[in-house]
Amino acid sequence: MFEPVHGSAPDIAGKGIANPIAQIWSAALMLEHLGRKDLAAGILESIEQVLVQNEVRTPDLGGSSTTSEMGSAICDALQHLLLVREDR
Repeated sequence: MFEPVHGSAPDIAGKGIANPIAQIWSAALMLEHLGRKDLAAGILESIEQVLVQNEVRTPDLGGSSTTSEMGSAICDALQHLLLVREDR
């Protein structure tokens, strides 16, 4: 199984404030296990990039961004990274 192990967080369910990084990271672990180390590395690099930029942060990281905003920021970073790699 590839899933975060922090629990379901029923106290914040439906509030849009959960940090999706662990779930996204678990997808990277699955891709790595399936032999797509390139995609797994891209996901991790995208997570790192979003965190370093420090513009999008969920409340647990001291910010006010929503779950969707954090997920979208990581997806946008990954799309940009894949486009840059494709141009090489």
